[in-house]
Amino acid sequence: MLKLRTLLLGLALALAASPAGAWWEYGHYSVGRIAFMEVKPSTRAELNRLMKKSGLLDTPTCPATTIEEVSYWPDCIKTLGDRFSYASSWHYQNVDVCKPFDQKSACRDGNCVSAQIDRNAKLLADKTLPERERLMALAFLVHFVGDLHMPLHAGDKGDLGGNRFRASYGAITGRNLHAIWDGYLADRGISNPPGNAAGVLSEVSTEQRAAWRTGTTEDWAREGWEAARQFAYGSVMEDPCGAAPETEPVIDEATTRRLIPVIRERIAKGGLRLARLLDEALA
Repeated sequence: MLKLRTLLLGLALALAASPAGAWWEYGHYSVGRIAFMEVKPSTRAELNRLMKKSGLLDTPTCPATTIEEVSYWPDCIKTLGDRFSYASSWHYQNVDVCKPFDQKSACRDGNCVSAQIDRNAKLLADKTLPERERLMALAFLVHFVGDLHMPLHAGDKGDLGGNRFRASYGAITGRNLHAIWDGYLADRGISNPPGNAAGVLSEVSTEQRAAWRTGTTEDWAREGWEAARQFAYGSVMEDPCGAAPETEPVIDEATTRRLIPVIRERIAKGGLRLARLLDEALA
């Protein structure tokens, strides 16, 4: 069932024109699982307590009983139509990678992923709020930290985070750069041995874990913005800020192998930073 859902979601996102979905299920699951493994025991206990009350969300087709389901919930609720349409712009921020970093220009009235990470972290920490609100804040926080660590949700070139940038992934033609990074590269990178969340985390040293947990949301956004230019666009263009290629670029096997460590680092950083935010809010 999971493989079928992943396949159907991947197909939908590959064909979509909206920049609102980041990482296919495997990416979000992995960020959430790394965080769940890294939080303090008291934080993990509180997460489990909140998730047991997921029925309060009243979204039976979008469960939130495990950290993996929680991590995917903000994408799942897009299928519920107008009920949660207010959150569509919260998943990304289109900061021009070919101009000086300017987060404010892409974050009007707090409608961007960075601002919503900070907002939902505060809501989650507020024990005076109804549990339904805190549970919803948890789901948004887990998901949005994952979103921010997908480079094309932190920076773009006026092309909807690469959705309008046509590219091919090996023999899979007629895709766009956003879908390739969302799914094909992410799934390949996370699956590369040692695979899954535990495998990704196993390659991160104690020193790196401590260093990667530091910084502010804006620091992480700037890092993702730089990754968008250097790796997402830089992998298919000699000059990331130059003219669009005349022919559809192909991310071949050699390029994929160079990008696998980048993908794994983005996932690990997202999980470790999320763990810090959860500890601060719940421990």
